[in-house]
Amino acid sequence: MIRCYVIENGRLVESSADSPIQVYIAPTESESRELIEGLRIDPHNLQSALDPDEQGRVEFEEDHLVVILRRPCNYTSADNFLFRTMSTGVFLFKERLVIVLAKDIALFEGKQTFRISSLADVVLKLLRVTINHFMGHLKVINMLSDELESKISHSIENKHLLNMFTLEKSLVYFLNALNDNGTVVAKLKNNAAKIGYSGEQVEILDDLAIDNAQCLTLAQTYSNILSSLMDARASLVGNNLNVMMKNLNAIVIAIAVPSFFAGVGGMSEFSAITGLGRWWISYPLFLLSMGGLGVFTYWLVKRFEKH
Repeated sequence: MIRCYVIENGRLVESSADSPIQVYIAPTESESRELIEGLRIDPHNLQSALDPDEQGRVEFEEDHLVVILRRPCNYTSADNFLFRTMSTGVFLFKERLVIVLAKDIALFEGKQTFRISSLADVVLKLLRVTINHFMGHLKVINMLSDELESKISHSIENKHLLNMFTLEKSLVYFLNALNDNGTVVAKLKNNAAKIGYSGEQVEILDDLAIDNAQCLTLAQTYSNILSSLMDARASLVGNNLNVMMKNLNAIVIAIAVPSFFAGVGGMSEFSAITGLGRWWISYPLFLLSMGGLGVFTYWLVKRFEKH
């Protein structure tokens, strides 16, 4: 699928006609051939744009600039607390910008922070949206972590603990991606003159570098917090299980003691001892005495546990 955009009044507007800004989403074999043969895009670079595990980088080809970015994938409940990242290929020609990605995601959503007047500005816009996308996902990860933490405090299941491990794994993906993007921004800034960036665009790159570094620091903080608390939360689950087993043991003992006396003596001996020949009187008294003995035994066991 191909989407086209044009620059109008400092903003990006989707266009149905052929335009200098083209977004290829999961390109078909014929579309890939068109990019390779028509625009002379290196097949390896094109494959890198579709590889979810490709590292971010900047390369200079004969007639275009190649930028491989890392972006977070859209998260759904079916992902089971796993936040993934994907690659995005940006191929900047003198009069054309081609963006290639494997999945359909919102590339240019969000607040307009600067006026777009050139194709180079579109690359900066893409970087800005990418950083904001990471920041939004980090906030969601933090919310899910707090929710799981409260559930683990009252649960003996491993499910919530495994979900915490999955979140920690997601943060590892994010840390690698943000490190790669930081390298991309730094290389773009170092080669600003070669690319043709103006002084104002270099200032935008400075802001992007700062924001990406802040995002990276936040991801590192969340990762450290999760790592340091995983052992404590695992111990908490084990402690909850021990408490439950103690309560079950107390209940078993409380039932076993009256069951022993009932098995040894039985209803007939109880009636003979008490001298009550009427079963409708002796039987309720027997049940009441056994129940009282069970409650007393449970209280006694719990008292011993406290001391």
